[in-house]
Amino acid sequence: MKNKYTLCIAATATLMWSACHNTQKQDQAPPATPVNVITAQKSDAVYYDNYQGAVTALNSVELRSQVGGFITGIFFKEGDVVTKGTPLYEIDRRKYVDAYQQAKANLSSAKANLSKAEKDVARYNMLLKNDAVARQTVDQATAAFETNKSQVEAAQAALSSAATDLSYATIKAPFTGRIGISQVKLGSQITPGSTLLNTISSGNPIGVDIVVNEQDINRFYKIQSNSTDSTFRLQLPDGSIYSKGGKLFAIDRGVNDQTGTIKVRVEFPNSNDVLKDGMSCVLQVLNDDSGNRIQIPYKAVTEQMGEFFVFVAKDTIAEERKVVLGPRIQSNVIITNGLETGEKVITEGFQRLRNGGKITLGPPPSAQGAVK
Repeated sequence: MKNKYTLCIAATATLMWSACHNTQKQDQAPPATPVNVITAQKSDAVYYDNYQGAVTALNSVELRSQVGGFITGIFFKEGDVVTKGTPLYEIDRRKYVDAYQQAKANLSSAKANLSKAEKDVARYNMLLKNDAVARQTVDQATAAFETNKSQVEAAQAALSSAATDLSYATIKAPFTGRIGISQVKLGSQITPGSTLLNTISSGNPIGVDIVVNEQDINRFYKIQSNSTDSTFRLQLPDGSIYSKGGKLFAIDRGVNDQTGTIKVRVEFPNSNDVLKDGMSCVLQVLNDDSGNRIQIPYKAVTEQMGEFFVFVAKDTIAEERKVVLGPRIQSNVIITNGLETGEKVITEGFQRLRNGGKITLGPPPSAQGAVK
């Protein structure tokens, strides 16, 4: 009986010691987490918003003939720049030359008849004064004169029309631009107004069209009245940046009621013919928030359900802070809200932290292991 009592006391003492030991362990604070920090500082941040764009000629025309016939001459090299007024195509001119010459002869004949009628009127009026001719004869001569005058006017109109048709037989460049591949060959028959001969488009300057959301309209109206050479940049299909800046050329007259978007056109100089009509590109528009902004390493940011956070070192305590991100600039990111200049942002070791956790400055364990 005495032995059982002794064993009971020993077991109770063992349990009490174990409980006290565990309580002591729980009372001990967890060790501080070693972290690395950087000081949030402002620096120049110039960044752009990207819009998918397409290069477009500011002036482009499809060449079609206004008279019919067969192509008898092609006077250009496909793909070359042609100057305004340069002959490009010739349609068989023979019948138009003949029509012009006939109209010219008809005009000469009508003028001769008018001259004779004018003299008849003058002569009959003189005879009428001496009662040597009947009034009816004078009236008939006057009517003949008016008829011949109308015939002269009609002949002049016919001559002008024939001259116009003759001029249309030679198709000239309406403006200076680059001409494409011919759609017809020598000997092809042309139907007036329907047969496409070629397309010519201006190349310098040239435009870039983008489509923007209606919420951004005011932004572009502001740019229209206050822009600089650095407002617009152009990224080419190979990823390089075009060497020359652009300026806003036009904003479309209204919003597309189906998509809620509006077209904006930006003009770029193109003296070296780098930009081609129809080329795809990315138009970069200077962001309004560019300037002296806080930047921190992007690796210091964590994301939780679409929101972004960083840990800020407050003496020996880590404070979780919600931030608003701007664009990324290489390995850094712009902070538009949530941080102040001079605050210490934890860049390494925060993966093991919670809000209010204790920290100590120094490389985290993984970094220490790497150093060893």
